[in-house]
Amino acid sequence: MTSRERVLITLKHQQPDKIPVDFGSTAVTGIHCKMVADLRDYFDLEKRLVKVHEPYQMLGLVEPDLQEALGVDVEGIPGRETLFGFPNENWQEWTFLNGFTVLVSSFFQVDAEEDGSCLIYPKGDRSARPSGRMPKGGYFFDTIVRQEPIDDTKLNVEDNLEEFNEMSEVDLVYFAEQAQQARETGRAVIAGFGGTALGDIALVPAPFLTNPKGIRDISEWYMSTLIRQDYVKEIFDRQTHIAVKNLEKLWQRVGHLVDIVFICGTDFGTQNSTFCSVETYRDVWMPYYKRLNDWIHQNTSWKTFKHSCGAVETLIDSFIESGFDILNPVQVAATGMDPMHLKSTYGQDITFWGGGIDTQTTLMFNSPEEVRAQVLKHCEIFGKDGGFVYNTVHNIQGNVPVDNVVAMIRALHEFNGEAYQ
Repeated sequence: MTSRERVLITLKHQQPDKIPVDFGSTAVTGIHCKMVADLRDYFDLEKRLVKVHEPYQMLGLVEPDLQEALGVDVEGIPGRETLFGFPNENWQEWTFLNGFTVLVSSFFQVDAEEDGSCLIYPKGDRSARPSGRMPKGGYFFDTIVRQEPIDDTKLNVEDNLEEFNEMSEVDLVYFAEQAQQARETGRAVIAGFGGTALGDIALVPAPFLTNPKGIRDISEWYMSTLIRQDYVKEIFDRQTHIAVKNLEKLWQRVGHLVDIVFICGTDFGTQNSTFCSVETYRDVWMPYYKRLNDWIHQNTSWKTFKHSCGAVETLIDSFIESGFDILNPVQVAATGMDPMHLKSTYGQDITFWGGGIDTQTTLMFNSPEEVRAQVLKHCEIFGKDGGFVYNTVHNIQGNVPVDNVVAMIRALHEFNGEAYQ
């Protein structure tokens, strides 16, 4: 099978020739820039600085030579701008305080603080308040909340909608060009068009806006999903209306060049439970997700991708009823997320994109032999009868032992019956 055929077959819950693989196609299936550099060294690829394509998490671009070495079957189309609101262009060198040098956009504007932390500015605009901070010795940025005082008598839904607009011609041309290039790789294509994530907590503080208004504090937003539900529902309703209009335009431009759409990165799980009850999910979120997914399934050939970390087993039936085809990252170490249970209970109705190995403990702290064992076990469970795209549980971080990452890749190739360098 070709890479694209392999992915499409598994999305139909049929057995492919081997388990398809994704490393780097999205902001939740990526690899930290330091690990990208380590893997390039391991595979003895051309010596060059790694490009940081998503500075929020400092994800490194997995370029074609490394994609080939890893056996990647999926090509990603990111949004035109990063999570800090600027495009990746005019690459320039930047060095972490620990001495590791990468390439970043010329709009990547940062200042070092006396405590050793690093501040970054939205849209590269130094006249704005910084919207992210990388702590001393850190590997990625945390959002800086810039919440103005809230007056419930003056809350305006428009303030929480300012980033959701009908797509510009510039964006439509960008996605059309990127989709054509992605299709030419022969891999399955997943696109992050943006505008469809409902209450994604990474987006609520709006690190991409110079002066965000509305409810932008993380704690305040979570409370609002309980105490200001009418306000939240109006945001979701109007956002969904705009999103469908944009999807209509995008389908006309990219059509079958795209196979999968990254709809949402809203997290609903903690390590042990969920952020809301099933009833609250079905009341506050599900009607709007269903409108998005229903439009896509009725009018396009795209499959839809839902990301949610944590112990979300109790919500999976509702995710399926909401119309999602794919669940990521499949946090197998969280409560209730046992691979055997997930596969046997939901495996015919939703594709698991992730769950190949636990990144919080096994990949980070265990031995290469233990890494191999877990990869083989999870591939055996999830890979039966399709419905599984191999990826780790969320992004591979920069401080993971490279020997463990190599052991994971070796085990994956071993399961797929492939020779490995």
